[in-house]
Amino acid sequence: MGTMLQRKGLPVGMAPELAGLEHPDWLLEIHRAYLAAGAQVATANTFGASALKLAGTGCTPETVIAANVSLARQAVGDRALVALDIGPLGQLLEPTGTLRFDDAYDCFAQMVRAGAKAGADLVLLETMTDLYEVKAALLAVKENSSLPVICTMTFEDNRRTFLGCDLPSMALTLGGLGADAIGVNCSLGPREFPALLEELARWTSLPLVAQPNAGLPDPGGKGYDITPEEFADSMADLARLGVKCLGGCCGTDPAYIALTGERLDKLTYRRSLPQVPAAVCSGTRTVSVDRVRIIGERINPTGKKRFKEALLREDMDYILDQALQQTGAGADLLDVNVGLPEIDEPAMMVRTVKALQGVTDAPLQLDSSDRQALEAGLRAYNGKPIVNSVNGDDQVLDALLPLVKKYGAAVVGLTLDRNGIPKTAEERLAVARHILDKALAYGIRREDVYIDCLTLTVSAEPQAAAETLKAVALVKEELGLKTVLGVSNISFGLPGRPLINQNFLTMAMTHGLDLPILNPNVEAMTAAVRCYHLLTNQDADAKAFIAAYGGTPAAPSPAPAAGRSLADTVIHGLKGEAHAAARALLETTAPMEVVNGVLIPALDKVGADFEAGRIFLPQLIQAAGAAQAAFEVVRERLSSDSGGETASRGTIVLATVQGDIHDIGKNIVKVLLENYGYTVVDLGRDVDPATVAEAVRRHEAPLVGLSALMTTTLGSMEKTITLLHEEGLSCRVMVGGAVLTPDYARKMGADFYSGDAKESVDIAKRIFG
Repeated sequence: MGTMLQRKGLPVGMAPELAGLEHPDWLLEIHRAYLAAGAQVATANTFGASALKLAGTGCTPETVIAANVSLARQAVGDRALVALDIGPLGQLLEPTGTLRFDDAYDCFAQMVRAGAKAGADLVLLETMTDLYEVKAALLAVKENSSLPVICTMTFEDNRRTFLGCDLPSMALTLGGLGADAIGVNCSLGPREFPALLEELARWTSLPLVAQPNAGLPDPGGKGYDITPEEFADSMADLARLGVKCLGGCCGTDPAYIALTGERLDKLTYRRSLPQVPAAVCSGTRTVSVDRVRIIGERINPTGKKRFKEALLREDMDYILDQALQQTGAGADLLDVNVGLPEIDEPAMMVRTVKALQGVTDAPLQLDSSDRQALEAGLRAYNGKPIVNSVNGDDQVLDALLPLVKKYGAAVVGLTLDRNGIPKTAEERLAVARHILDKALAYGIRREDVYIDCLTLTVSAEPQAAAETLKAVALVKEELGLKTVLGVSNISFGLPGRPLINQNFLTMAMTHGLDLPILNPNVEAMTAAVRCYHLLTNQDADAKAFIAAYGGTPAAPSPAPAAGRSLADTVIHGLKGEAHAAARALLETTAPMEVVNGVLIPALDKVGADFEAGRIFLPQLIQAAGAAQAAFEVVRERLSSDSGGETASRGTIVLATVQGDIHDIGKNIVKVLLENYGYTVVDLGRDVDPATVAEAVRRHEAPLVGLSALMTTTLGSMEKTITLLHEEGLSCRVMVGGAVLTPDYARKMGADFYSGDAKESVDIAKRIFG
C-alpha cells in the first residue's frame, strides 16, 4: 500500500491513512489493480489508523477506518475479502517503554470496533516487533469482535524481532491466545523467509502466512532489488514448505502478486502438522519441558517472613533480587505467589509480573488461588506462562480452566479434590485423569496439562513418599503428562533437611518428575539435577556438567542485594537499587569517577552482551534506565556543589527528518544516549532542515542524529546534511533508518551510519571521548 500510494503522489509527511478521505479515487484504483492481479484479500488502508498515530490530524480512527474499509469493499465487492489492517502503535510498551498495556489495548479495541462496524471480513495484525503489543491487539480483536485474525511479526536475520521475540515464543503465545493464522511479514525478502517459516512450522499447527518484501529498497528511490519473477519463484518455494497464505509487503506492486498467483495455481497445498512439544515462554525465551526443568520457589510468602515484609512494604527490589538470585543459580522458571490477606493481590500480581519481566527472561508460573489475581497476572504476562494451580474439584476446574484456555497458558493440576488428598497413588491417578479430561473438554492441549502428585511430609506420614513417587510414575506412564512436585515439603520437621530433599529429588526424577519446585540457591539441589541429566545422557558430551564443575569456574550467581555493586544493579536493570547504590558510592567516590569508572563500563558490558546476542533490546533499555537513575543522583550531587563538574558528557541534537512521521527508532536512540550521560535535544519528527540547523547553532552541539524510515524522505535527510555543511556548522552527522545503507549514508555526506541504537552510542563516544 505504501509503495502504491507513493506512486500516486502521496504528499511527503502526510499520514497514508488520510488518503482514504482526501483521495478516495487512489484507493479504488489500487484495490482494483490488486484484485485484477488475483488477490483474494484486500487489506484496507488502515495500518496506522490508531488514535495515537492520528493525533494532531483532526481525524478519528472511526472516520478514517470507515472510509478506508468502505473503499476496499467498493473496489472488490464480493470477489475478495476485506481485511482491517492494523500495525504497531509506534510507542514502546512497558516495561521497555512507557505505554501502558491497557492503553495499547484500548487503542486497538477502538480500531477493531470501527473495522467490524464498517464491514471488514477479518483482521490482519502485521509488522509487529513486540510480542506484548501483539497480545494487546489480539485480545482487542477477540474481545471486541467475532472476526478471524491473522498475526504476522517482523523478524531479522538472527530470527528475532527488533525487540528480541523468537519464533517459538511467537507461536506458543499467539496460538494460545486464539490467532487463526500466524506468520512473518516485512523486513526481509523472500529468499530469507524459508529458514523462518521452517522453524515456525515446528511450533504451530495453525495455517502459516508469508508476506515478504520485494527484497531490499534502493535508497535512491529506484525500487527494490528482487524482480516480480524472482519473487514469485521464491513464493512458490514457500508454498512447497507448507505455507498456506502468501502475499507481499513493501515494494510488491500488482505485478508481484499476479506472477505469484500464477506460480501458486500450479501447486497443491500440503503440510505435515507438527506435534508441538510441551513448552512455556517469556517474550524472548522459550523453555521446552524436554528434560528436568527447575522452577524456583523463592517468590512466595509461605514460611518466609522477609518476603511477607517485602510484599507489605511493596519492596519490589527485594522481589527482583529473589528472581535474579534464582535464575543465576540455575532456575529455568520462576514461581510467583504474592498472596497475603493484607494486600490487593490482583494489583500486586500485575506489578510483580511486569517488574520481573523487566529484569529476567525466565518464564513465570503464576501461583494463586484468587481467580481475579490469576486473570490479572495472565493478562499482564508477556508470553505463555504456567498457572499453578487447579485441583480435581469441578467447581475449581470450571472457574479456572476457562482462564487457562483464554490466555493460552499451561496448567498445573493438583491431585486432590473436595475430599482432600488421596492416600494411594491409584486414587491420585484417578484425580489426575479427571483434571485431564476436563482440560481437554475446555480445548486445552494435553501437552499443556502438568500434574502435581503432591509431596507430603514424611515425618508425619512415613508411607507418603513412596505413594507420591508411585503416583508420579503412573501419571507419566498411563497419561503421558508432565509432572510437578514441590520437593522441600518432604522434610518438614526433620533434621538434615537438605540431605532428605536432595535424595527425594533424585528418586523423583528417576520416577518421571519433570518440573521440581525447589530453592535453586541450594547447590545440592541444582547439582542433583545436573547429575541426573549427565547420567541419563541428556547432557550431550557432559557440556553443562563440565561448565558447572570443570576447571573453568562457572559464572558466579548475582550477589544478594546487600552486596550488589552499582555496576551489578545497572547490568541487571534494577532502577531502585541503582539509585541507592549510587548514593552510597558517592559517599566515598568523586561524582565523575562514579560516571566514568563505574556507570559507563557497566553500560559497555551490557552493550557488548547486546551486540553478541546474549541479551536483547528490552534488557538493554532496562539497564540504561538503571544507569539513568544513578546519573540523576550524580547530577544532584554536582548541582549542590557550585562550580563542580557537569555530569553531561556532551550535547546531541536528534530529529526525524522532514516528511517522515516515524520516530520509534529515534526515540530508542534518545533513551540510550541520555542514559549514557549525554544531553539530548530531541526535535521530534517531521523536522525541516532549518530547524535542525538552528538547534545545532543554539546548543553548540558537536553531533547531530538524523532518522528516516521511508525512501521518500531520504531527500529531506540529504537536504538537512547539505544545509548543515553550507552554514559552516562544525557538527558531525550520524544517520540511521530502515531504508538506509552505509554506502548511501556516505553519498549523502553523513559522517556516520548507525545501524542500531547501541551503535549511535559508540559513535557518540568517538566524538566526545
